[in-house]
Amino acid sequence: MTSTLISSNLCSSFFQTKNLHRIRIPATSIPGVCNIRQRRSKIVAKSLNLPLLPFSMSEVLVPTESKTLHLYEARYLALLEESMKRKKNMFVHFILDPISISETATEASFAARYGCLVLIENVERLDVGALVSIRGAGRVKISRFLGADPYLSGEVRPIQDRVNYESSNELTSKISQLKESIKNLNSLEIKLKAPADSPLQTRLINSLNWAEDEPPVEFDESFLPSLQERLSFSALQPISGSTKSELSRLQQERLKAMDMKDTVERLELSMGLIKENISSIAAKLAIQSLDIR
Repeated sequence: MTSTLISSNLCSSFFQTKNLHRIRIPATSIPGVCNIRQRRSKIVAKSLNLPLLPFSMSEVLVPTESKTLHLYEARYLALLEESMKRKKNMFVHFILDPISISETATEASFAARYGCLVLIENVERLDVGALVSIRGAGRVKISRFLGADPYLSGEVRPIQDRVNYESSNELTSKISQLKESIKNLNSLEIKLKAPADSPLQTRLINSLNWAEDEPPVEFDESFLPSLQERLSFSALQPISGSTKSELSRLQQERLKAMDMKDTVERLELSMGLIKENISSIAAKLAIQSLDIR
């Protein structure tokens, strides 16, 4: 299980991730309202006011992904309690993206470009703080920030893929290929002897299974991506034995996937990644078999 440590002296304009990078958010960087294309015309775009938890560009969370956070500062524990008691176990995991103001600027400005609505799946209370298991559910756009004390909060709206009914046959075919490829990759991955601190070897299947499950009873349908869209994200998981460069490359692919509005396009990206991972794992297994001999 991958554990992300959240610790900072977050006031109205600072946050700090496990990498101990501190980022300042100027007031001028607050994003404006974004037009949302709806997946189904019958669903009217809604908004939710939710707590926001900021992360760096190296910690993108995608729908279907699970992640464990260690929250222990008072402001983050307050965010947790608010999410559990009044927000139906939901908050937003979002990325601060650096944007240069000008060539003469002494520091970069930051804007929220990507947000993932998350569901709290489990909370383990510790002597210091809590371990919180979360699951990415769908993409959101932060329309506006509402406050920063004791934690960031904002109004968010759903982002979903455009529907192209003309590509339905192609979509069905690519979904079948992706599911089969994920299962093949997982079969190879579980044979690999990996270091103890490597990602769990069931993350791909775990994400795939969640994508195919029925949505939570109380989950707002307008915020839940279609089954096809959920499946298109399920392959974007780290695999055992990944190098730093491979993990860095995965983060870039995740950013692309979060920005896409076409499910078929994202499926093609995911299939390319799966094929590369299958080749990588196969090579590592070959080397592993030589070591055994």
